[in-house]
Amino acid sequence: MHLRRSTSNGNERPTYVGLSLLLLFVVMVPSVCLVWFSNRAAENEQLAVLQKLQESYRLNLVLAQERLQAFWSELAHRNRTDADATTPAQHFARVVDRNLADSVVCLGEAGTVLYPDPAAPALAHPGNRAEWTGIEALERLDPAAAAERYAEIAARATSVDDTALALQAHARCLLRSDRKTEALALLERLATDDSYGSATDNRGRLIGPNAGLLALELLDRGSPCFAPLVTRLRNTALAYDNSVFTSPQRRFVLRELQRLAPDGNVARWLAAEDLAASWPQSTQLPSGEPTLLASEIADLWQLPSADRREVLLFRTESLRHRLTEVVSRPEATAALQLAFIAPGQRPPPALAVQLAGAAMPGWQIALISTTEVPTGKSPAGTYLWIAGVAVLLGLLLASLAWELLRRQLALTRLRNDLVANVTHELKTPLASMRLFVDTLLNNPDVPPETGREYLELIAKENLRLSRLIDNFLTYSRIERNRYVYVFTATPAASIAEAAATVVRERFQQPGCTFTVTLEANLPRIDADSDALVTALVNLLDNAWKYSGPERRIAFAVERRKRNVAFSVTDNGVGLTLREARRVFHRFEQVRSQSSNLGGCGLGLSIVQSIIAAHRGTVGVDSEPGRGSTFTIELPATE
Repeated sequence: MHLRRSTSNGNERPTYVGLSLLLLFVVMVPSVCLVWFSNRAAENEQLAVLQKLQESYRLNLVLAQERLQAFWSELAHRNRTDADATTPAQHFARVVDRNLADSVVCLGEAGTVLYPDPAAPALAHPGNRAEWTGIEALERLDPAAAAERYAEIAARATSVDDTALALQAHARCLLRSDRKTEALALLERLATDDSYGSATDNRGRLIGPNAGLLALELLDRGSPCFAPLVTRLRNTALAYDNSVFTSPQRRFVLRELQRLAPDGNVARWLAAEDLAASWPQSTQLPSGEPTLLASEIADLWQLPSADRREVLLFRTESLRHRLTEVVSRPEATAALQLAFIAPGQRPPPALAVQLAGAAMPGWQIALISTTEVPTGKSPAGTYLWIAGVAVLLGLLLASLAWELLRRQLALTRLRNDLVANVTHELKTPLASMRLFVDTLLNNPDVPPETGREYLELIAKENLRLSRLIDNFLTYSRIERNRYVYVFTATPAASIAEAAATVVRERFQQPGCTFTVTLEANLPRIDADSDALVTALVNLLDNAWKYSGPERRIAFAVERRKRNVAFSVTDNGVGLTLREARRVFHRFEQVRSQSSNLGGCGLGLSIVQSIIAAHRGTVGVDSEPGRGSTFTIELPATE
């Protein structure tokens, strides 16, 4: 089975689609079966090994579950017992400091959040409210005058809070008056003097830490006061026994310290504070034994205590790390590793997967191999490698077989085309000559003019037959490497004249213009004169054949640098770009007109072979409908 494709000369060429598909099917079916079998063999071998290892290490999983259950129970109960003896802020600090959890939320009996505590409520304005209101209005108009008034208030204040608040306002007015040095001195005094350690503003915020942060903004990092002030503020912010320091202000101070002087410890405490503050207070905690639950916040897990007075908070990765530390034991093998899979996550390929216990509903614990699974034989992947190599070899052999088959089919097709063309080309002139001879023999009274016309037609057909036979013989000798070239230094002009002489009589007919242009002083070329004349005559014959009724054929010879160029130009049908690339192939006849003009597509193939033997080049410059120019270039000998 095969399809046929039309060629440029009207002939049909088989594409052998069916044969190609059959060959592909013969190669692919065994290859697919081999790959499937290898994959199944690898899976079965891996499964057998996994089953053996499951039985061997099942006890490890049971022990890991028991350790986890004991860990959660001990953590929840012991942590709650320690919480009763401390304040909520101190309990928060103990949990974070001991790394018992990433953070913790302390709750009251009614479920209200005790820590992180909310911001303190606003307090009454210190001192004389009318006096403070007037100074604040003056501050917008004249900061320097307002600074003096605030200094007077600080001097006569009777409470630490009033004094600290007036000094803070004094420093603020000094900054607005561009008196940075004086303002910085006041701010450092407020931040470092222990007598102002518990002083708060009218919003319940400690004045000292806020003044210290403002001082850090004004100080250069290289200042000798910068580092001591950072240390003092850090210690103040992490002093969880200070009941006046609210959680919102602590988070603010820690965040500003991390911005001004980054520190890993500050970052850890700030993360714990932010995590506790982000916990949704509307969370409904179930009753019963401590159970690890998912939070409304992504990637956050919560463990409420049995009495629901605290909630331990864990990030997923941190939780996995803690659990791994709990279940890890020295007797564990380095080739196996316990992994924890959160609910809703797809577990990796594991030796065994079991629930991690009642305290962690939905969680799974898996025993994963960290190295190649020992099979005692070749690795399972070897099967796939063997299958892949076999498939590649099969495809390679199939491609080689198809290439050989394609060449053989092409050779057979060329031989068939040659026999058909030879038969047709020989039959046509012989039939014409037989017809004219029979006419002359059967009619002895044929007028002399008619007889001469018939003889001229017979001579023309005889010449055509002779050229055809010469082409076949030349092609046959070239194909069998039997063509013997005799190279001699010959004038290029004499070769051109010999070729023009062969065709001149035929070209000097009505409707044909034939011009020959030879450049003066043409050099000699190393050539086989007969072969080169044959090549030029073939080009001239093609120009005659494809030029139509009004022929204009030009034959020119010129010198181009170190070469001699022979060019034949016609006004014929021309060639497309694709036809120009294939025109020198054997048995290639371009355009549909060629079927009515005779020939078998050997002329230009013979020209190319002859010119190649002369170490020259032949090319064509053509455009459909505007004729063609064939050019031969041969190296000159002088």
